Amino acid sequence: MQSVGWLAVITTFISPLPVDVWGVVPCSGRSSRMGTPKAMLDAGGRTFLECVIISLRRGGCRRVLVSLPSTKGPVAAKARGAGAIVVENPCPEEGPIGSLRAALRVVRLDVEGVAFCPVDHPLIQVETVRALVTEFTDNDGPLVVPTFRGKRGHPVLFRRNLFDELLNTELPEGARTVVHNHLHAIAEVPVEDNGIVTDIDDLSDYRRHFPRQYRLRFQSR
Repeated sequence: MQSVGWLAVITTFISPLPVDVWGVVPCSGRSSRMGTPKAMLDAGGRTFLECVIISLRRGGCRRVLVSLPSTKGPVAAKARGAGAIVVENPCPEEGPIGSLRAALRVVRLDVEGVAFCPVDHPLIQVETVRALVTEFTDNDGPLVVPTFRGKRGHPVLFRRNLFDELLNTELPEGARTVVHNHLHAIAEVPVEDNGIVTDIDDLSDYRRHFPRQYRLRFQSR
């Protein structure tokens, strides 16, 4: 993995919000159910990856880390082009928790929390992220989670006091285990944004949410 010293020379995108939260986008999966890399799919003029990075950055995350199996290649280039920092994930086989751990290992000591958002949630709105970061700023609880009509979604904000627990290798359900361990302390933020629960995981999901882009990508050959 690259050393963390290079973080100091990366351009900082300052948020008007006083709290220091970084976004984390896991992007190490093989996209086996989709059959093509989710990160690079067209979401209406931007890729899934660009949509998530932009929502996190404009919503108040000072920096966004994208975890990839390699710091080279088109996905890494796309991430950097959208203003993110690429972090090498040495354990992609661990799933999203491996990506989160790779990011946590390079997060600065003064960062107060991370907003964890899968790349297959490209419809999340900037206003949603801002509402979550504002709630995170206004209370000292360990977790902030958005809800849409009573259903929890992404991104999930983890405070620094949970980082050691997230780095524990004995988590049966990854980050979900940590969330379940702290259900009593979750701050839920109701939002009118069904993007938080819209997981575009396979081609049928993609066709339903992006019919035009689906036709251009898969039916125009």
